Amino acid sequence: MKQFGRIFQFELKGYLKNKIFVGITIIMIVAIAVAMFIPNIISLIGSGSSDEQKDRPIMLIHSESPELSLLVEQYFEEAFADYDIKITDGTVDDVKEQIVSGKVECAFVLSSASSYTYYVNNLSMYDVNVGIANTVLQEVYRANAMIQSGLTPEQAGEIMSVQIDGVTTALGKDQMKNYLYTYIMIFALYMVILLYGQMVATNVATEKSSRAMELLVTSAKPTNMMFGKVLASCLAGFLQLVAIFGSALLLYNINKNAWSGNVLIGSIFNIPVVLFIYLLIFFVLGFLIYAFLYGAIGSTASKLEDINTAVMPITFLFIIAFFVVIFSMTSGNVDNVVMKICSYIPFTSPMAMFTRIAMSTVPWYEIVISISLLIGSVVGIGILAAKIYRVGVLLYGNRPRLGTIIKSVFKKS
Repeated sequence: MKQFGRIFQFELKGYLKNKIFVGITIIMIVAIAVAMFIPNIISLIGSGSSDEQKDRPIMLIHSESPELSLLVEQYFEEAFADYDIKITDGTVDDVKEQIVSGKVECAFVLSSASSYTYYVNNLSMYDVNVGIANTVLQEVYRANAMIQSGLTPEQAGEIMSVQIDGVTTALGKDQMKNYLYTYIMIFALYMVILLYGQMVATNVATEKSSRAMELLVTSAKPTNMMFGKVLASCLAGFLQLVAIFGSALLLYNINKNAWSGNVLIGSIFNIPVVLFIYLLIFFVLGFLIYAFLYGAIGSTASKLEDINTAVMPITFLFIIAFFVVIFSMTSGNVDNVVMKICSYIPFTSPMAMFTRIAMSTVPWYEIVISISLLIGSVVGIGILAAKIYRVGVLLYGNRPRLGTIIKSVFKKS
């Protein structure tokens, strides 16, 4: 146990003293701080220039029927809030001249309640006025037809503006609400595993290439060395995430009033406690299982140049699992056959099962089975990785084949 503690402490100090590690953490915290203060910064800038607000662009409405012009103006003022809606009594040529001169941005010339011509000087590829007008004029046409049938404009307006009240009750999980939690966890796991897994493999290969591994393995058990290295990297990664997301939560609470109108940002920081606990469980176990694999593969590489090639199969395995989960999330069906199978495979269950828990209703026994298999696999792969680590000390020269490593492991056992 003392060997494990010394190795764990040494490796953890190495991460915490690493300038790149500390630099990335500080940069991320500063970036989050800037992002969290953006609404306050914008409000300060806006308040300083409130006297210099620009006038809204003018949109003209032209029709031979004054009643139709007034009705369209009433609806357009609600639909086109960014425009100053005005009725013009001039000719169509006058309207065109005002648009070309820049006095007016655009105009709708109505030949009837269901027919119009849209005039604009330079048609932007982002111009959506026609689409909005088509929707609004359908309501105008219906309201005008009611008025022609004898209803007053007030009665027609009441009929057209009726609000339908509907309540949606989800008896299971609200996928849209939990989508952000799930996506952030999956993406964070993806980035941390690729980053720290590569670091574990690189550190092991560096020790081997410098012959330091030969001295270490004679003074400490391979199991203590492997578990010490991997758990130290896991704790370092966890501390980094706590620093980043903890500062984000703190800064969000400081600027909570500024973000009160943003449902998207607010929902991210209101993750349910139960879901957060599952996030931690699957995050830690998923990280450990891949970190052990990266460490074992790193011990078989004789040169640092061989690391990227050696770990490529593991990286591809994780990327495939990542895309299976992402495609299932975007399709809205997280309980498909592939996801259910992946929920019990240790290499994919950290992402697949958590996604199902967050976005669907999963029986408790399925969760217990998945976590149990994952814990057993972490222990088993950790012990196997330690044996490969021990054998890897003696493997120099060209990178050995998988069959050679397996034979050496069982022979040494």
